[in-house]
Amino acid sequence: MSDLESMKEYYDRRAPEYDDWYLGTGLYVSRQRPGWEEELWEVERVVADLSPMRTVDVACGTGFLTRFLRGKIVGLDQSARMIEIAAWRVPGGRFVVGDGLALPFKDGSFGRLFTSHFYGHLNPGERDRFLAEARRVADEIIVVDSALRDGVEPEETQERLLSDGTHHEVYKRYFTAEGLAEELGAGKVLFSGTWFVAVGARLAAPDPKTQ
Repeated sequence: MSDLESMKEYYDRRAPEYDDWYLGTGLYVSRQRPGWEEELWEVERVVADLSPMRTVDVACGTGFLTRFLRGKIVGLDQSARMIEIAAWRVPGGRFVVGDGLALPFKDGSFGRLFTSHFYGHLNPGERDRFLAEARRVADEIIVVDSALRDGVEPEETQERLLSDGTHHEVYKRYFTAEGLAEELGAGKVLFSGTWFVAVGARLAAPDPKTQ
């Protein structure tokens, strides 16, 4: 099984319990995360304060943050179980099952591409493919992901346990807000905390002279 297939299986299995991570329930009920709720509220506010725009949320998951986006919203995820939950949570949006590295949309379909806790799971080659697709379909990108903090490495492979007893290996990166902004290309820091970072950047088309 490839890394992408393994990730797809993991998140499909995790769909019914994914929100436990945000809410501190289920397997996360005893986890100590000082300031988590306050930071999550701030991230929700940052997302809600984005200007209304035709937006695609790539790897939207259960729609936990998608619901705060304003404008005409399309959510995409590789997991049909995630999409089912997101469509219930955001009845005004359109949701499709698809590949975040091969977006099933025409060039320039969106003003904004939003993604949360997806970019940090991509290896270097996948990041290049994702950003190329982002530039193809949208004018700007907003990335919400996990903050680099004590107790984690900038890049690591984690073993994840689900409620059904299965174990899964997951590639994971953690970011400083400034580092993520630089990586995305002259990005703007929207939020920087202990648990979360959020960065926005314009998506300049590649210079044909350098191709």
